[in-house]
Amino acid sequence: MEETLASQKMVEIDLINNLEKISSEIPNRILKLEGFILKANQKEQLEIIIFKGFSSSTTHQIEIDLEKKVIASTYKLTNFKLYKAPLTENEDNFIRANQNIVFFLNSKNWI
Repeated sequence: MEETLASQKMVEIDLINNLEKISSEIPNRILKLEGFILKANQKEQLEIIIFKGFSSSTTHQIEIDLEKKVIASTYKLTNFKLYKAPLTENEDNFIRANQNIVFFLNSKNWI
């Protein structure tokens, strides 16, 4: 059981890191990760933005150490949305959304 939890954590770490690498190669895209953090049997909204190879959270403090999880709490990502950068108020910059956790690991899906 312990190995399963550890491997799930590594997948999450690798997922964010790999998305950041793709983002650094395609600097005119913004990827928004949506999900939730589990705290005391309640769900708190989680939003992470990946742009030009860097992650930032609009809802929670994040960890910048590459050897640690981006979010220290237990979380689940449920939706991924891709936008054309820069974001503007007047334009619809939305490109596509997907709920598959690995969909955007293929850089062709960023185009």
